[in-house]
Amino acid sequence: RAGRRITMEKVHIFDLEGTRFPAGRRTRVVIGQNGAITGDKFCQGYVVIDPNGKIPEHEHETVESYTIIKGTGRMTVDGETQAIGPGDCVFIPSMKKHALVNTGSEDMHMIFVYAPSVIVDHWAQEKRGELK
Repeated sequence: RAGRRITMEKVHIFDLEGTRFPAGRRTRVVIGQNGAITGDKFCQGYVVIDPNGKIPEHEHETVESYTIIKGTGRMTVDGETQAIGPGDCVFIPSMKKHALVNTGSEDMHMIFVYAPSVIVDHWAQEKRGELK
């Protein structure tokens, strides 16, 4: 269409410092209320989990998915634990406790997406040492 202007927002995930969490991971929020790109419908981030690091068990109202890009680990959702690896995508329903542990000898890389876009409480709880 004549006169239509398209704006593309682009970031490179590895240019983002992100947040280092005590459980052994760096979380980069790419899109979301506190992301490099502001988003109001959903939140997307890129996480690198150290060997033996984890995302501690937590729950929230948002639905979420974890997609494993690299590495191996154990994913627990609502008390069920399964091995997880590259290409696996797990859907996490609202208010279901979930956790992810890197059981491999290399960094695990994963992408999370949750909706609606809010700043979830468990990040602050973990930084304060309330989640381990």
